[in-house]
Amino acid sequence: MTTQKDAQHLLDDWQRGNVLAETCPSRAILSHLTSRWGVLAIIVLATGTHRFSELRRKIAGVSERMLAQTLQQLESDGFVLRVAHNVVPPHVDYSLTPLGHEAAAHVVALTRWIEGALPRILHKHSDAA
Repeated sequence: MTTQKDAQHLLDDWQRGNVLAETCPSRAILSHLTSRWGVLAIIVLATGTHRFSELRRKIAGVSERMLAQTLQQLESDGFVLRVAHNVVPPHVDYSLTPLGHEAAAHVVALTRWIEGALPRILHKHSDAA
């Protein structure tokens, strides 16, 4: 016999997700957020609202197509807000949503750790060679 507590535990587990499970929807979100361009877009947007062209200039090496795809994915996941202004010439602003700011705090913290540990990481890498 299933108790209310057991049912709540199962519901909590289901809502939390299991990134190791092949069909878990959190995998796609993790992929979008931690992709090379996703991380860099989140870092730039953590500094404020930017137009597409500003983002592209700040994220060296990203193609227009990849940046557009990355922003669309982050928008669909609820991390990025896209506001199209009905002006001539038209322009679009991108910013983080409240959920995006939460995610950015973690992405920025990981990035800072990597940059701080870079000498040790590179040293370990050169030792292995």
